[in-house]
Amino acid sequence: MIKSWVSNVIGLSGAVGLSDDNALARGFQDPRIRGWIMQAAVLLLAALGIFELVQNTVLNLQKANIASGFGFLENPAGFAINFSLIDYSAQSDFLRAFFVGVLNTLLVAVLGIMLATLIGFSVGIARLSPNWLVARLAGFFIETLRNIPLLLQLFFWYFVVLQLLPSQAESLTPGGGIFLNNRGLFVPRILWEAGTFAPFCVALFASLLLGFFARKRFAFEGWKVLGIAVLPPLLLLLVLGWPLSLDMPVLEGFGFQGGISLIPEFIALLLALSIYTGAFVAENVRSGVQAVPKGQVEAAKALGLPSGLIMRKIILPQAMRVIVPPLTSQYLNLTKNSSLAVAIAYPDLVLVFANTALSQVGQAVEIIAMTMAVYLLISLGTSLFMNWYNARLALKERGVA
Repeated sequence: MIKSWVSNVIGLSGAVGLSDDNALARGFQDPRIRGWIMQAAVLLLAALGIFELVQNTVLNLQKANIASGFGFLENPAGFAINFSLIDYSAQSDFLRAFFVGVLNTLLVAVLGIMLATLIGFSVGIARLSPNWLVARLAGFFIETLRNIPLLLQLFFWYFVVLQLLPSQAESLTPGGGIFLNNRGLFVPRILWEAGTFAPFCVALFASLLLGFFARKRFAFEGWKVLGIAVLPPLLLLLVLGWPLSLDMPVLEGFGFQGGISLIPEFIALLLALSIYTGAFVAENVRSGVQAVPKGQVEAAKALGLPSGLIMRKIILPQAMRVIVPPLTSQYLNLTKNSSLAVAIAYPDLVLVFANTALSQVGQAVEIIAMTMAVYLLISLGTSLFMNWYNARLALKERGVA
């Protein structure tokens, strides 16, 4: 069997290389074959370049007696973090400090995207308002905030606004257990009885799916969809005997105890990112709305539809096809701009890991690579979701009968 295979190979080689010397040349003239050869060559050169870079980096680290590898992640970090979504102390390892930074970055990015979207759509629609004053105020908001550097806006919110708030003893309070002072924002925290939070989340998720199905299948809108999505979880809470309570913040001694505390650095960063990005989103919304043919609006007005319904049902669904692509770029910019948190000492990934941890460990290659990988994954995840949403909004061609 081996002898037969060898003879076949030799025969094929003779047929291609010996009996016909021009076969290889004719094959290289095929665009597809030539394309595959060129791509393989480029990939090979890229692989060789990466291998050479990694090898030189390892050799240089060894010559400089600098440790390499990721074993340092198991060592105690030895530094405190003043804001964390998970349990953390100075005795925690560097890996836990890394996750603290990642979660803090994701918190700012997600909340910033939500606020920037709300601000952007509100201001963008307001700029097209027939009311002269409203339109001019929206235009002033956009042109002012877009042309002031984000770092300066961050300093404004942190040093000018938040640092000048009253002390904790004289906190501003709108009621409901909410306190605002120069030490941050303090709000009540929801406490759940053991074993009740998970069933509530399952019921809420199921009700949201039911509301989405009712909206798509039966064209339910407004209060009907809201009732389907909200009533089942509320009924579950009543059946369980309302298993939640509020932990109210209380001023005791030199600070507030209980509740949820949001440090000034977080508030300043969130405000700066969301307002700055919201100004750019507003321009995207304005351009998307103006891209809708005027005949659509005139036809809706001729039918006697109210302006609010025209905007929600006719203009925005068509404008979203123009708004979503540049909106994706703004979301990505907001996430990456969150790294400016290092300027006001908010403990995001850059400050916690690429700054404090790097200064203690000294393994710049591993730490910077992990930090870059996190931002890359967040950006790719955002892009994938927005591309999926953009594909759902795209016009579908109708088949010809």
